[in-house]
Amino acid sequence: MAKQQTSVRNRTNTDLREPRRYKVIIYNDDFTTMEFVVHVLNTVFYKSQPEAEALMLDVHERGSAVVGVYSYDIATSRVRKATIMAREQNFPLRLECKPE
Repeated sequence: MAKQQTSVRNRTNTDLREPRRYKVIIYNDDFTTMEFVVHVLNTVFYKSQPEAEALMLDVHERGSAVVGVYSYDIATSRVRKATIMAREQNFPLRLECKPE
């Protein structure tokens, strides 16, 4: 009877890291209405009404604001969804994902 040869390799170096996080930035423009920005913040980013209004005013005064920090897939899908909503209403609203 032949003996089977087996080899076991132990992995000693595991390089596990948390996934990289991305911040979603919304930019101010002169054409998108404040009401629409609040609506986007409520429906796409799940902000409460007072929080959405405060963020909208921050964007209006400073030119941009961080809406949230998410994993890459969630950040890009929310930016895409908000951009599609804006284009359907003919607004030039601009959002962007950047690594944190």
